[in-house]
Amino acid sequence: MPRIPFWIFVLIAALYFSAVRVDLMDIDATQYAEISREMAQSGDYIHIYDRGNDYLDKPPFLFWVSAASVKIFGATNLGYKLPSILLALLALYATYRLAKLLYDENTGRVAALILATSQGLFLMTNDVRCDLALMAWVITSIWLLQEWIEHKRWYYLVLAAFSIAMGMMTKGPIGIMAPAFALCSNWILKRQWRHLFHWQYLLLVLIIGILLIPMCIGLYQQYDLHPDKLIDGKRGVSGLKFYFWTQSFGRITGENAWNNGADISFQLVNMLWSFLPWIFILLPALFLNFRTLLLQKFKLNEHQEWLSTGGFLLCYLAVGMSKYQLPHYIFVAFPLAAIVCAQFLRDCYTLNLYLKLTKILSIIMTAAGAVLFVGVLLILTLVFPAAWYWLLLCAFGLSVYFFVVLRKNMPGKIIWTGAVAMILVNIFLTHHFYYELMKYQVGTIVGKYIRVNHIPKEHIIAYRVSDPLNSLHYYADRVISIKEKTDSLTSKENDYILTQAEGKKDLEEKGFKLQTVVEGVLFKVSELTPTFLNSNKRQEATTPYYFCKLTKLEDNANSGQ
Repeated sequence: MPRIPFWIFVLIAALYFSAVRVDLMDIDATQYAEISREMAQSGDYIHIYDRGNDYLDKPPFLFWVSAASVKIFGATNLGYKLPSILLALLALYATYRLAKLLYDENTGRVAALILATSQGLFLMTNDVRCDLALMAWVITSIWLLQEWIEHKRWYYLVLAAFSIAMGMMTKGPIGIMAPAFALCSNWILKRQWRHLFHWQYLLLVLIIGILLIPMCIGLYQQYDLHPDKLIDGKRGVSGLKFYFWTQSFGRITGENAWNNGADISFQLVNMLWSFLPWIFILLPALFLNFRTLLLQKFKLNEHQEWLSTGGFLLCYLAVGMSKYQLPHYIFVAFPLAAIVCAQFLRDCYTLNLYLKLTKILSIIMTAAGAVLFVGVLLILTLVFPAAWYWLLLCAFGLSVYFFVVLRKNMPGKIIWTGAVAMILVNIFLTHHFYYELMKYQVGTIVGKYIRVNHIPKEHIIAYRVSDPLNSLHYYADRVISIKEKTDSLTSKENDYILTQAEGKKDLEEKGFKLQTVVEGVLFKVSELTPTFLNSNKRQEATTPYYFCKLTKLEDNANSGQ
């Protein structure tokens, strides 16, 4: 088992922080960022609004910390992303400490490295959502509770309660269910019944309850006290019931209207990319752990643990039972999956088990890294043709990768092959692919223009724009009025209008005189298509947009004709 040096985590952290160079992506990340900006601007941290409208979907934790950051750094990439990147580092530290507690120092570092270099974590530091914060708080609470079980120090229990409460205020009951899945499955299979009934859990629950009070007050005031409010077409909606039941359990029972037909295999299929390259380690590791459990008739020895495997599998089942799923829902269990992989690699390298399997996996990991680099080359040549220095950097990356692959007698070659490949690949994804991709997000480009030129929001209108415009409000640092009909336009001279070709033609036919100040082509960057990814055919997938200054408004336009 190789000893993972500290400097590689510094390098990965630097790559995470460098993601602030990439703009926020519509739809979810920019919506959360805009909610945070409005919260910072209003100073109301109890009630949640999205462009002035009631928002009943995600709990407030991400908005609270992002609003505080926006208050300091402004409505910028750094302002929104910084808290989540710091939480990503917390997740790595908690994963390391838990794996070290369960096994040893080296296993802890390997588990942290596996999590740090999984594709999902790189993606979450670019496209920041609630799931990164949830992942951090869940693995932190599991680690702290395991520390308390072993050492009985009170501050571990108090900090665990704090972590669980923050997890629940990030994405609901899963914040307490996931730690319970991991710990209880381990205790039951080891027949450690005493750990299920410690009286100190009353204190744990009390602290969690106290910490949830601000969120509950906000929900009660905003929704339960106003049953006449129309929320998603319904009246009498309880905010408290929504967060503690409907949003999570309602997706299983059918009470929640969201349903995209996802089945139990949905998360596994998506993990084939989101947990790259470690998915090739995780699957055989889970199989071997489950086989061992069967052979031992569902009873573990004292030196064995089922915390990581059981926690991951039960989280997977809980998510997989939902009638509405998205790929990032399983990210909450990635730290546990990383520990499962680290334990398997420890058995391979330290205990010399599974020698034939190790050789096969080494070949698979090498091939996976090579395929990822082929993908990078395609991006640099076909998707977003790059300057010579990017190609030179890619050549350097390939050289580093194959230096690792071809080194003989290298300790832990599987680990280094996977980690080096993912670090190098994500340098290109972050600083070339994502960076170039965001040039097609109209809201970001026009929003920055509005902000730099200090255009008052009262003088800006978005009219018949097909692209999601959450980014427009955030980067403009103001809520922009969106119109669908020219009858509702009340523009005067020196007003600005964001529109597309059909809207521009319609406005001109109705007597509006427009002077284009910003123009380009847009594409829904969260919905990539083969046509868009082909630089020679991209124009077929994109549509032009225009940000125009109204220089004159003819009489017939004033009359609404």
